[in-house]
Amino acid sequence: MSMLELRNVSKVYGEGATEVDAISSIDLAVERGSLVAIMGPSGSGKSTLLTIAGSLEAPTTGDVMVDGKNVVGMSRNEKARLRRRTIGYVFQDFNLLAGLTAVENVSLPLELDGIPMKKARAKGMSVLDELGLADRAERFPDELSGGERQRVAIARAVVGERSLLLADEPSGALDSVNGEAVMRMILSACHGGVAALVVTHDAKLASWADRVVFLRDGKAVDETLPPQRPEELVDHDAANPPES
Repeated sequence: MSMLELRNVSKVYGEGATEVDAISSIDLAVERGSLVAIMGPSGSGKSTLLTIAGSLEAPTTGDVMVDGKNVVGMSRNEKARLRRRTIGYVFQDFNLLAGLTAVENVSLPLELDGIPMKKARAKGMSVLDELGLADRAERFPDELSGGERQRVAIARAVVGERSLLLADEPSGALDSVNGEAVMRMILSACHGGVAALVVTHDAKLASWADRVVFLRDGKAVDETLPPQRPEELVDHDAANPPES
């Protein structure tokens, strides 16, 4: 059974003359232990797909199955519990809590799960150290650079026993060295059985995935199975331009 499955999912914004099909008839499954990358040009529906997969937004039509449960029929509280216990989410704007230090942001999900503060903090420090942020652990988000905040957000998403990791441009503000550190951490989570869905425009990052799904105008237009060199992913996008 897939950890995440989208069945004929569509999302429409507006109505009448202002109606926009953000995504249309998407079928997608992400197995436990696998990494799936979503690529496509701006406006292709990548971020909408991710927010729907994470139960942050409801589809107009279709079903979203997370660990065998249909998210579409859940109450707001049920969705909130599912996200806290099952889903690690990396947002483009990071969503760090301004009043907490880096290590407090990372360890908070563990404390919410009932893990003692000292043990949660030790685990948070370990994850920050893997991303080269041990010396920034006591800094608040506004004292960190954009790349540092991004790594803290990723550390928070992968810490603990989450079964599904959703990441929106996880390497967008990072240099190549830190971007690879992030990908190693995501892959390590996958090797431990986590299912990961990553939205990216970075062909090098996508080349780490088990599968790459290409979106265009809200539709899944193609899928590849790496290993594949990053330049081949770039060539694929260039060879499939938007329809005029």
